[in-house]
Amino acid sequence: MSIGAGAGGGVVAGLAAPAATGVAAAPHVLAVDDSSVDRAVIAGILRSSRFRVTAVDSGKRALELLGSEPNVSMIITDYWMPEMTGYELLKKVKGSSKLKKIPVVIMSSENVPTRISRCLEEGAEDFLVKPVRPSDVSRLFSRVLP
Repeated sequence: MSIGAGAGGGVVAGLAAPAATGVAAAPHVLAVDDSSVDRAVIAGILRSSRFRVTAVDSGKRALELLGSEPNVSMIITDYWMPEMTGYELLKKVKGSSKLKKIPVVIMSSENVPTRISRCLEEGAEDFLVKPVRPSDVSRLFSRVLP
């Protein structure tokens, strides 16, 4: 795992799955959460499922990374974050001709049906209620990623 300061002072942690010779590269998941604890938990679950993970601490940082990293297979983001919510990030991704095909999954510790519906109507692939469990991740990725 490598941790460094990102542009704008955000913390960026990269977790890479081991490379396997002759096998397709692991899907790259962008995990977005302002909570360092939640970022570590979701990155750990994803890493144990053999995904390549880049974890960032804000929606703004996620958009910066998406501008320079074209090979993101999925975005998993917290709903409530300062500066830009996960919902606002979802709208920006789905409103971009370059990014709109990337599946976005929203996570929240609050189970609010109207919020869940709004995210799904806006194009979210799924909405997970925290704490996210390994079974949530395997169910989600077997359905969403080829």
